[in-house]
Amino acid sequence: MAEQNNKQTPGKGFQGNNKGAPKKNWVMFVVYAIILVLLGSMLLRDDAGGAARPISWAKLERILEKHDYSKIVIVNQKYAEVYIKSSAVKADTAYKDLVSRNMMGQEIKDANFYKYEFVTFESFEKDLEKVEERTGERIDLTPDERTSPWRDILVVFGPFLILILFFVIMSRISQRQMGGGGGGIFGVGKSKAKMYDGKTPTNVTFKDVAGLAGAKEEVMEVVDFLKNPQKYTDLGGKIPKGVLLVGPPGTGKTLLAKAVAGEANVPFFSMSGSDFVEMFVGVGASRVRDLFDEAKKKSPCIIFIDEIDAVGRARGHAGLSNANDERENTLNQLLTEMDGFSSGTNVIVLAATNRADVLDKALLRAGRFDRQIYVELPDLEERKAIFDVHMRNLKLNENANSEGCVDRDFLAKQTPGFSGADIANVCNEAALCAARKGKKLIERQDFLDAIDRIVGGLEKRTKVLTEHEKRVVSYHESGHASVSWLLRWANPLIKVTIVPRGNSLGAAWYLPDERHLTTYAQMFDEMTSLMAGRAAEEVVFGEVGTGALNDMERATKMAQSMVVYYGMSPKIGNISFYDSSGQTDYGFTKPFSDKTAEVIDSEVNRIVEEAYARAKGIIVEHRSQLDELAGQLYEKEVLFRDDLERIYGPRVADLEAQKLKEDKKAENDLLESQTGHDTDENTETTNDIES
Repeated sequence: MAEQNNKQTPGKGFQGNNKGAPKKNWVMFVVYAIILVLLGSMLLRDDAGGAARPISWAKLERILEKHDYSKIVIVNQKYAEVYIKSSAVKADTAYKDLVSRNMMGQEIKDANFYKYEFVTFESFEKDLEKVEERTGERIDLTPDERTSPWRDILVVFGPFLILILFFVIMSRISQRQMGGGGGGIFGVGKSKAKMYDGKTPTNVTFKDVAGLAGAKEEVMEVVDFLKNPQKYTDLGGKIPKGVLLVGPPGTGKTLLAKAVAGEANVPFFSMSGSDFVEMFVGVGASRVRDLFDEAKKKSPCIIFIDEIDAVGRARGHAGLSNANDERENTLNQLLTEMDGFSSGTNVIVLAATNRADVLDKALLRAGRFDRQIYVELPDLEERKAIFDVHMRNLKLNENANSEGCVDRDFLAKQTPGFSGADIANVCNEAALCAARKGKKLIERQDFLDAIDRIVGGLEKRTKVLTEHEKRVVSYHESGHASVSWLLRWANPLIKVTIVPRGNSLGAAWYLPDERHLTTYAQMFDEMTSLMAGRAAEEVVFGEVGTGALNDMERATKMAQSMVVYYGMSPKIGNISFYDSSGQTDYGFTKPFSDKTAEVIDSEVNRIVEEAYARAKGIIVEHRSQLDELAGQLYEKEVLFRDDLERIYGPRVADLEAQKLKEDKKAENDLLESQTGHDTDENTETTNDIES
């Protein structure tokens, strides 16, 4: 599914966001911080008793020698206040800094003492003793213990004030994170859903959704329910309460839900399933209640819960751990709310998940999620439409006579199994590739490079292989390409390379047929082509390496599926051990006996070994062509479909398809000629009757 092309404009949340809220919160935060700093400074500051002038030891020494001081006060054993005699201030200009004048020229006495800050009181005493020895006069010191008038009060009440301010600040911050409004840290149980409101709530309509024709037809009825509810209620019908969108990641389930709200022109509440789950007990259930209360006030509306499996997983069995009680309480509240409101409220719950098999059965019963809509991966025609949507804003080379012309049909064929999100990524990566090369327009090769990078990873030409390793990789990839080309049901090759990409030393790209049903012969051909790389190594070099690990893993899993799930083993019979509901938990047990397990192991081994022997036989039969292909791949490092067709000739499947097409054309031509002849005869007969 294509993504939205227009920009979304989220509306206000439940608590009413406004544009000035963030700025206001920051201003309040700064104010609270200043208050805390002032309180701390008042708590720690001593009252100096006025604006004292600081002096140095040299000046203090002269004052002591001239005996111009009246007294020396030691405050808290931190500093000394040296009081100067009034007569000395008037007689000596050295003390003029203790006197200032106002605008009228009158003298103003600021202070009658100096402040001397010593390092330690002991060192200050030693300095005074030296002065006493020189002058022969004793210097008396007056101790004084002082405290600020606010200090005693703040010592008692300060910690409580700081604690209250801390909670107020945290409340403001949490309030901002939760969308504004009242409640703060005490409003943790409020719903965190985002509401899109207005004339066009989400700015998304079905025009912005490419492909998914079947899914859009099903949700169109939901839109009609919301637009014209009386049309159905007059006949006694009820509007469905819930619609569950199920499908692989990236197929556009969220976008489809927003398109429903955009088409119905109703408020749209969007929330993730994980937003309900918190570490605090009861928070999830409280948020569920608040969400549905707000939805009822905005009725008719849509509630969309993305990734509902985060809260809707099947509840635990009796006797198990109660570690998930909070999640189960949230699920129970969700079930209650969906049963609690009637169809007349015109509130529809849309939910999306990739794992419908793990959801609780009570959530899927009729009356809750009445409908399940499967949003599948896009087919060929749908991928063309998705490319059209994502190419709207790209500067493409659309010159049909140019070699680099971008062909949407070709790109759609090159991307089987891609979701809408994957295609969007391809378009974006193609633009980046073109910009990296300094191009003005995006060309076809840029899209191919983007697909290669997404599927196989980034090229690593800095990874240096030895000559022997390069030859082994060449034969390995040539083995895959040769066998897949020669087998009827194997996927046709598009490109093969020995340039390292990601963790692989070589890679091959195939164009798989988009089948809905797969037979034993088709799966066996695919397994044979998977084992062909390892077979080529053994035939050519007489030994095998570790390069076929991924091939063997895929082949083994495919063989296990054939035996255990699809009933394709004659010894096991038409029995499947697959549990589609996902509710069965076997734990440390298996759904079959040990004897059956031995048979399964032997059958899996037999199928894989038969595929390997078959691949080895094909390699031996076409050894000369394999050598030619591997030699070219060793030199050029990249080969394409045309290179294989030049060596091996046309594929068997292509010849059969061409023959079928010619036979069908001949049949149609014959049918048209017979139909035209019969029409002429009928016309002549009619004329004879009329005459």
